[in-house]
Amino acid sequence: MTAADYRPPHWLRNAHVQSVLGSSPLRRRYGERSLAVLGAVTSEHLIDGGDGVRLHGLHSVMPGVSPRGLVLLLHGWEGSVDSSYMRLTAAQLLQRGFAVFRLNFRDHGNTHHLNEGLFHSNRIGEVVHAACEVSRRFPLQPLCVAGYSLGGNFALRLALHAPAAGLALAHVAAVCPVLDPGRTMDAMEQGLPLYLWYFERKWRGSLARKRALFPQQHAFDDSVLGLRMRPLTQWMIERHTDFGTLERYFDGYSIAGDRLAALQVPASILMAADDPVIPVAGFDELRLPPSARLEIAPWGGHCGFLESARLDGFAERWIAQRMMDAMG
Repeated sequence: MTAADYRPPHWLRNAHVQSVLGSSPLRRRYGERSLAVLGAVTSEHLIDGGDGVRLHGLHSVMPGVSPRGLVLLLHGWEGSVDSSYMRLTAAQLLQRGFAVFRLNFRDHGNTHHLNEGLFHSNRIGEVVHAACEVSRRFPLQPLCVAGYSLGGNFALRLALHAPAAGLALAHVAAVCPVLDPGRTMDAMEQGLPLYLWYFERKWRGSLARKRALFPQQHAFDDSVLGLRMRPLTQWMIERHTDFGTLERYFDGYSIAGDRLAALQVPASILMAADDPVIPVAGFDELRLPPSARLEIAPWGGHCGFLESARLDGFAERWIAQRMMDAMG
């Protein structure tokens, strides 16, 4: 199964329809039902992210089944373990005999209370540490990782860091990963205002929640929450990171150009040519090792890849198939 097999009906070949329906409440409910009917056993875990950081996640396994492997799933920015694509991907993997661990990034889902410091996209160290902890808690299972959007970016960076961390990964899969954060910011500012509004609204809500939980640590006023995406990011960088400038911050988590050339973990990347959030042009400039494969579909929007009126997703099946292939 490859991107060439993704042929949605004509009414689903609009990038904005794909992107909006992909994150709609309808699909969220579909994801919740799909996972619930399987009868999987799901348990909550607090995971050590190193340096006192605590991250939350959900481990799911089918009862009576000896898992063929464990797949660590990473959500996108302002998503969570309960995002529709996370649940639907988990359901596809569980049906194929995998165990699944869905990890919440810092300040995502209902986890703002776990750490005082704010989430930002260069916090790869705690995700690497958490992945190692997940591997220790559930040993004797080949570990794979998959992610969407910013989660795809984290998944690929995790794979880059895995050898030095002593983490054995069998495969990494990424759907519409953020490559060049600067280009992504430009695309949102210059594109349909809906996407910028959506992420600004979600991020402002997250910051307000953090302020309410830790008022002494985060004593910013409402004027900060009123900033647009670019100046709000600059505000965060200046106060909560050592990067100083947007350019250095973006460069810190960029995986564009030749950044992925050193990948030692077999990798699969699925991208949509019409993604309205992440410019496809950057994917033409990637330098990938022979063990990595890039697939670009003509349609799909941003992490949509919907196939029918039922809101079934090609990307979830694609990830599950790539993991099956990795297990041989």
